Amino acid sequence: MKGGGDDAASSAAASASGPPPSLEWRFSQVFGERTAGEEVHEVDIISAIEFDKSGDHLATGDRGGRVVLFERTDTKDNVGSRRDAEQMDYSVRHPEFRYKTEFQSHEPEFDYLKSLEIEEKINKIRWCQPANGALFLLSTNDKTIKYWKVQEKKIKKISEMNIDPSKDPGSSSPLPIIANGVHADKPQDYLSKDFPFPPGGIPSLRLPLVVVTSLETSLVARCRRVYAHAHDYHINSISNSSDGETFISADDLRVNLWNLEVSNQSFNIVDVKPTNMEDLTEVITSAEFHPIHCNMLAYSSSKGSIRLIDMRQSALCDSHTKLFEEPEAPGSRSFFTEIIASISDIKFSKNGRYILSRDYMTLKLWDINMDSGPVASYQVHEHLRPRLCDLYENDSIFDKFECCLSGDGSRVATGSYSNLFRVFGASQGSTEAATLEASKNPMRRQIQAPARSSRSMTSVARRGSESPGSDANGNAHDFTTKLLHMAWHPTENSIACAAANSLYMYYG
Repeated sequence: MKGGGDDAASSAAASASGPPPSLEWRFSQVFGERTAGEEVHEVDIISAIEFDKSGDHLATGDRGGRVVLFERTDTKDNVGSRRDAEQMDYSVRHPEFRYKTEFQSHEPEFDYLKSLEIEEKINKIRWCQPANGALFLLSTNDKTIKYWKVQEKKIKKISEMNIDPSKDPGSSSPLPIIANGVHADKPQDYLSKDFPFPPGGIPSLRLPLVVVTSLETSLVARCRRVYAHAHDYHINSISNSSDGETFISADDLRVNLWNLEVSNQSFNIVDVKPTNMEDLTEVITSAEFHPIHCNMLAYSSSKGSIRLIDMRQSALCDSHTKLFEEPEAPGSRSFFTEIIASISDIKFSKNGRYILSRDYMTLKLWDINMDSGPVASYQVHEHLRPRLCDLYENDSIFDKFECCLSGDGSRVATGSYSNLFRVFGASQGSTEAATLEASKNPMRRQIQAPARSSRSMTSVARRGSESPGSDANGNAHDFTTKLLHMAWHPTENSIACAAANSLYMYYG
């Protein structure tokens, strides 16, 4: 009881102290940095980013079907002597990563039945539970999910061969050998004529002995399972269950449940396909398992709604447990209303209490215990509202931006155009709102947001509206450079984000 009282007191003290101070973001690392004017190849553009649960490994996928793994180098195991550790300034320590390995996950395919080309582009990566020093992860393209095992293996070499030439009867020294193992001064059939086998065989005959001759190791990626032929439409999401045994995959109309050990069978748990396709009004855009309860999952739709379902209720989850949607403001409907309302990504907070969603204009934070509306909204693209016609013409309005939460749930982040990304404070009363650029100087375009009680970027929205030809910082829009993919380190204030083929990392 005393411990519970202390926890309550500390929680109350933290609440009384107010929201955490705003972070000052610093550049940490970049992988695959482009030089000025360097052409970016389509296959090298990063299409997925994911930290594992420990934060010690990071995986990226690209449009060429490759998966690249990075490992952390600044952990306590990698710090030098104790004296070095004591001399380090832990106040500025931040995660540092190095390249680990890469492998070709998917290849381009062709569906002959539907006369359809299947791209090798990696849509999503999800880490699974490690075991026996090996790493496991799921990767998917539009149609096929693969389960990979990445493990270090010691290099083995042949140390001893069959016959010791020095003990060759009838020869005191080894004979020169040419191609195919034939002695230079002997005919090819000399073994049968000039080299009779003594009774009982040759004492020096030995089988090749394969041994580990050095401490060298090599990383080997092996595909353990292939989960195919279960989706008629493009896969947009995969998500692991907290039970460590199952995962879901979602396309436009269905969500399937898989067991990691069974690749030839899946269970359809959500099906929104109408009997008549002309009656189709919305599609599934993203799906995610609850991080703690393996029976619960959420999926979002193109109409801007999120449905929370409980698999204990029925085998086919046609009905939802809760529906989260924001009512449309009267008189605000336009041609673009449904397009910009479509949710491109959802993420659960680490404790499972909140769901973060990203639509084209905003980030929204939902409390799963309160379905009346979001607890907070953050304006990301409000300054682009006057340019929706242009965005529709160049298809930018259909861009799918991802979102992420910090491990403690106190901040949220998402990407934008001109390689910018936004970080907002999610704590009660926080006014933190940073606009950063994916470059070595992230604060270059930073604007100081005035203190305000609202958690939305109202001042930024006004500034964008006043100058429709520029972004929130007064810079010209560049819709060709977009920051779609990003991930937040699970335990520290560190963000990894993709700008074309470059992976940038920042810490705060």
